[in-house]
Amino acid sequence: MVLIQNSKFRIQNSPKVKVAHIITRLDLGGAQQNTLYCCEHHDRKKYDVILITGVGGYLDEQAKKILDCKTYFLPELKHPIRPLSDLKALGRITQILKEEKVGLVHTHSSKAGILGRWAAKRAGVPRVIHTVHGWGFHPGQFFLTRWLYQALERWAARFTDVLITVSDENRQAGLAAGIGRPEQYRVIHSGIDPKQYQVSAMEARRARKKLKSAGRPCALVLSNFKKQKSPLDVVEVAAALKQKLPYVLFLWAGDGPLYGKVEREIRERGLEGNFYLLGWRQDVAHLLAACDALLLTSLHEGLPRVVLQAMAAGKPVVATSVSGTPEAVKDGVTGFLHRPHDAAAMAEGLFTVLSDTRLGLKMGRAGKEMLQGTFLIGEMLRRIENTYEKMPAGSQRLESP
Repeated sequence: MVLIQNSKFRIQNSPKVKVAHIITRLDLGGAQQNTLYCCEHHDRKKYDVILITGVGGYLDEQAKKILDCKTYFLPELKHPIRPLSDLKALGRITQILKEEKVGLVHTHSSKAGILGRWAAKRAGVPRVIHTVHGWGFHPGQFFLTRWLYQALERWAARFTDVLITVSDENRQAGLAAGIGRPEQYRVIHSGIDPKQYQVSAMEARRARKKLKSAGRPCALVLSNFKKQKSPLDVVEVAAALKQKLPYVLFLWAGDGPLYGKVEREIRERGLEGNFYLLGWRQDVAHLLAACDALLLTSLHEGLPRVVLQAMAAGKPVVATSVSGTPEAVKDGVTGFLHRPHDAAAMAEGLFTVLSDTRLGLKMGRAGKEMLQGTFLIGEMLRRIENTYEKMPAGSQRLESP
């Protein structure tokens, strides 16, 4: 275990609640970014904050810089199911919760959600919340794997006070799988700060020049190279779109286990001149400024943060109609939604917005307007803290710790 305690962390004798956020690993993604936002911006007059996570995440250094937040990095906390490591992680999390005298545990992601809530039960933590940033089970999964994940979630829900889902679709999917009871659920959409993704016209011109998209129709892909994001579908979309827009450019920020396979597919299909693979990037505002539309080919999601980012930047979105995406993207108004794996339809959607500049701009403006309210990160945090404050200990549990 590695403990990072910022030198400016202050221990105060006050009736504040100590909140422990637990997440499997701080990879670059919406769940991780929103978790870190909560850790940094919780009202310190009401809450002391600690963070428990695995090691080796892209955002580890960002976590270390958060003032007034103890961060525990546990080598035992890993994504894959590894019984020995999982038991060690369970023991360490339980010990930390007891030693820190934590009053509220808030878990994120599937692995940390199971182990963190189990540890909270063992440590006697009076309040337990889990945020579902997309379920670990999904259609197309091997049925025994899906059954196991659903069984674990049903079991963990028995000692959870509140289940937060980032989309109403996730809430419905959880109830359909027999996870928890309706009164345990709260839908709190993921949020962003729109100003972070809006740049001046001059900055946009510089971004296009730097990323070689000036004068070319350009689509941006912001996703990792994992099966969930269906990255080979991006190549299929590009191959179909090239028939109508030979000079189309795809900027792709991300990395992952399928990177090599995607790179080979691009090369074999003669699309090298249509792709610019960027690796992991955090300068999302400038990537969006350099493009004309966003493409997202996911098979399942929670509520994808990249969709909200594109809307904030005034870019139309072409995406798969899965999970929480339709709650943000309005088909035919702020972009186009299609079935997963329907590369031809997604290529046609991109062609429509890339070939008709006025329509693309109109959809982008509509997206900006729809982003207000529930999708703002300040509102997200306000609703989370409001949930904390209104939650009696053990209020919805089917069994007490």
